[in-house]
Amino acid sequence: MNIAIDGPAGAGKSSIAKLVAKKLNYVYVDTGAMFRTMAYYFLTNGIDTTDENAVNEKCQAIDITI
Repeated sequence: MNIAIDGPAGAGKSSIAKLVAKKLNYVYVDTGAMFRTMAYYFLTNGIDTTDENAVNEKCQAIDITI
């Protein structure tokens, strides 16, 4: 099961999500942090994020585990 919480920055979405996950005994995954990590990886490795083929190629080489 996935639960998504939408709202503006600073509204407490992550805080609520962590509490809900703990209460329901679910794993909390911060997909926003994952997205920002990928963006940082592309930028620091000089990967053109407008080049779909380059992005897809690099995504195949990245191992993300929880």
